[in-house]
Amino acid sequence: MSGLYRHLMRALELKIPPPAVVLLIAAAMWGLSLATPLAFVPERICLFAGIAIALAGAATAIAGVIAFRRAKTTVNPLKPETSSSLVTTGIYRFTRNPMYVGLALALLGWAVFLASIWALPGPLIFALYMTRFQIVPEERVLLGLFGTTYSEYQAEVRRWL
Repeated sequence: MSGLYRHLMRALELKIPPPAVVLLIAAAMWGLSLATPLAFVPERICLFAGIAIALAGAATAIAGVIAFRRAKTTVNPLKPETSSSLVTTGIYRFTRNPMYVGLALALLGWAVFLASIWALPGPLIFALYMTRFQIVPEERVLLGLFGTTYSEYQAEVRRWL
């Protein structure tokens, strides 16, 4: 059974675009917040804090995209094998995955905006899913493409933050 399990897990790798994962989780968070309202902070604070966190996430993700565009490498998360260069400057000095960090922050902003304790696990679920089905497979590919240079980068810069 473990062979079948491993095969099924591998089959899910690099299949669902990260923005689609965000939308699915955001919808689930919204549904849970409606079905089981349990506010944890006053509404006005949630509005402004949620927007601020989501904007920080958008800025982080955009910085990652800009760095990839400048390096003229792919931003397609489903095709890491088409990477033409390893980006280690700019925001990539602080995190190996700023686009995913940005999406996680956007989900955290959404959770705060929803003001529901039931929405709070959403960003964590996103991070766990992305690590297993997107980041780890990407890292295998990048290690194959860039070898020692990538493994040294991994040792210096954290996966998330």
